[in-house]
Amino acid sequence: MPEAPVRGRAGGALRFWLFGLYLAVYLAFVILTAFDREAMAASPYRVNVAVLFGFGLIGAAIVLALLYWWLCRDDGAAAPGTSAETGR
Repeated sequence: MPEAPVRGRAGGALRFWLFGLYLAVYLAFVILTAFDREAMAASPYRVNVAVLFGFGLIGAAIVLALLYWWLCRDDGAAAPGTSAETGR
């Protein structure tokens, strides 16, 4: 049976920091929606702030996922069947 590659816990704490960042932004959205409806109903670009904020949350989730992927990538991984020391 082939052995599974040994991998460290790349991004172990990073995932929690990124989640905390997203949670803070989402919490701001919820608080604004609950307590400042006039601000969320404003329409600076023909679309109200709630819709813009919602699309911003979706965009932020994608950006944070790509950032996590980029920071935790494994550039030095050897191809299957090769030695990590020689690269052959």
